[in-house]
Amino acid sequence: MKASEFSFKKGLYHLNPQPNFNFQLNRVIMWDGGRLEDVQKAGSRITDSQSWKHELTRMAQEAESEGRTENAIAYYRMSEFFMYDGDPDKIAAYTRAANLFYDFYAEYFTSGEVQLFHVPYEDAVLPVMYAKSQGQRQDTILLHGGNDSYYEELFFPMLYLAAQGFDVYLFEGPGQGGVVRIQGKHFTSQWERPVKAVLDYFHLEDVTIIGASLGGYLAPRAAAFEKRIERIVAWSVFPSFFDVIIGAQPRGLQTAVRLLMKYKAKGLVNLIVNQKMKHGDSTVVWGLKHGMYAYEASSPFEYLQKISDYQLAPVASEIRQDILILGASQDHFVDYRTVDKLIRMLTNVRSLTFRLMTEAEQASNHCNCGNSRLVLDTVTDWIFMMKRKR
Repeated sequence: MKASEFSFKKGLYHLNPQPNFNFQLNRVIMWDGGRLEDVQKAGSRITDSQSWKHELTRMAQEAESEGRTENAIAYYRMSEFFMYDGDPDKIAAYTRAANLFYDFYAEYFTSGEVQLFHVPYEDAVLPVMYAKSQGQRQDTILLHGGNDSYYEELFFPMLYLAAQGFDVYLFEGPGQGGVVRIQGKHFTSQWERPVKAVLDYFHLEDVTIIGASLGGYLAPRAAAFEKRIERIVAWSVFPSFFDVIIGAQPRGLQTAVRLLMKYKAKGLVNLIVNQKMKHGDSTVVWGLKHGMYAYEASSPFEYLQKISDYQLAPVASEIRQDILILGASQDHFVDYRTVDKLIRMLTNVRSLTFRLMTEAEQASNHCNCGNSRLVLDTVTDWIFMMKRKR
C-alpha cells in the first residue's frame, strides 16, 4: 500500500474516563492507524491493563480477518502497550504489528522512497529509516521518539517532512521499540551516544534534531554534546523526568519521596511505591512497570534513581543552538508551565521559541497528537525562519 497524499487525522475524543487510557486510545487513532468507530466501542469496556489487552487484541484479530490491515497494525501494536515485562504475549504482539507494517507498506521500501539501515551501537544496532527530500533539499532532520515510542508511529510524519524538502533520518534508540523489546538494549540518559552513532554512520553535519515526548529531554541533551546539531525541536516540555514522574502525586507524597531518595532509603521508597501501585490508578502501575522494564531497574527505588539522571540542568549551559519547545495546554503527563524552569536553564542558547498548542487547535493533548499536521507545519516554518537568519 502507498498513500497518494498525506491526510493526517485531526481531533480530540473522549474515549475513556481515565486520562492515560483516554490519551492512548486517541493515539491509536491519530498516530497508529486505528478506526474511530472501533475504538469508541472498545473504550468504554477498558478499565485496567488486562481489559486493555483483551479489547485491543480482539480488535486486532477482527481487523486482520476482515483485511483491514492498517487497523490491525494499530491494534496489535498498542495491545502490547499495557502488557508488562514477562507477559508471553508481549513480544508476539509487537512482532505481529511490525511484520504487518513492513508487508503493508512494502512499496515504500522496494521503490527506494524509504531506505532501512542498521547502525552499529555498542552491542546492538539502531534501526534507521531514511526518506530523501523531494525537490530542493532544505535541511537534514534527525527524528526520534521518547519513553514508550515505536519509530513506525512517526513513519508518515517522516514522509511529510521529506515532501517539504527535508532529508529525514528516523531512528530508534536504546530503550525504544524493537531495540529494547527484541535486542534487550535499555535506555541511556546519555542520548548523545546513540545520536553520535547515527551522525557518524551517515556523515551528517548541520542537522535539526526533533525529539518527541521524553525526546524533549533527549534531543536537547544530545545537542549539549554534539555540535553537528544546529537546531533543536523539543516536542514536549521536559526539564526533568523525575519531576514529571512524581509531579502528578499529592504534594506531601512528593516531598516524602524526594527526601527518602536523597537519603537513599531504598526500603521505605519501595514500600511506599508498592503500596501506591496496589491502590493507585492504572497510570501509576503502568508507569512503574514499563519504567522498570525499559530502564532495566529491579525495584521502584532503582527506577527512580535511574530517571534522576534524566534532567537538563547539569548540561543546559552547553546548549548553544536554536531551540523550539512545543507545549500542550492539557497534557496529562507534562505540565507545560515547567517551561519557565526550562527557559531559565537555557541561558546560552542562540534563540528560544516556545509554542503552546491549545484545545481550540485540537492539539492540547500530549505531543499534540490531536493535530499532527499543525505540529509539523509549525516545525518546518520555524526551521525555515532559523535558516534564513543565519
